[in-house]
Amino acid sequence: MIEVILALLAAVAILLVTLIVWRWTDTRGCRAAWAGLASHQPAEPPVFDFSMIAGLPEPARRFFRFAIAPGTPLYPVAEICMQGEFSLGDRPNPNYMPMRAQQILAAPHGFIWKVRAGKTIWFSGSDGASKETSWSRFWLLGILPVARAGNNEDHARASFGRYVAEAVFWTPAALLPGAGIRWETVDDSAARVTVTHMGMEQAVDVTVDADGRPAKVIFQRWSNANPAKKFQFQPFGGYLSDYKEFGGFRLPTHVEAGHSFETDDYFPFFKATVTSVRFPAGRGD
Repeated sequence: MIEVILALLAAVAILLVTLIVWRWTDTRGCRAAWAGLASHQPAEPPVFDFSMIAGLPEPARRFFRFAIAPGTPLYPVAEICMQGEFSLGDRPNPNYMPMRAQQILAAPHGFIWKVRAGKTIWFSGSDGASKETSWSRFWLLGILPVARAGNNEDHARASFGRYVAEAVFWTPAALLPGAGIRWETVDDSAARVTVTHMGMEQAVDVTVDADGRPAKVIFQRWSNANPAKKFQFQPFGGYLSDYKEFGGFRLPTHVEAGHSFETDDYFPFFKATVTSVRFPAGRGD
């Protein structure tokens, strides 16, 4: 009997050590990817001038004139802290849970979103994408793996859509005219930006008011968030509000977003209030 108990204890200990090492490996990989994305911040960025947007469609010019003050250093990489609500449910039963998250956004190169959500029973982990891979890795109570996905073309395309759209929110400098960036008119109040990078392409429509303040974004996202769990393009978008200034950028501090945007099935599973935005010192060029 003693031998059986000792064997069980040894098995439990081995399992715990394996899980701890697995979680540590995730954490170390996330930190390395974060540093790699931060290295895309230029050491001496140019400063914003209206001449940079002279050839853009009128709604896009309004957007940039609102979002970036003249003379602002054009940092394309931002670190964002946020809190709010997150849902793993559906429209009839959203079951929102509180969440706090940190994010680095470095379009078109990638992003990382590190989150802790829930109360007594909580999960933590990250969504991310970099040059090498993309991933979703989440843990229950910090020790039990509950969701892992990524490292394939479908996940990379879905991630690309997300962080290109979020660049409209929080890193407008990354969307100024340049290689891989194309703007076109949608109508009098909306413009479309198309970003091309490493064989992927994503178009995002941004709607602005008379002052250029973005009110919403919408795009066709590659996603399997549907009853068939099949990857396909489907509408995704969000509403933006409560603008504040961060280092010469006017950025939304409240975002609500979800699948099936502007349809009867729209469900905002993500509701975030930004508490800080910083542009880390340049580490590369």
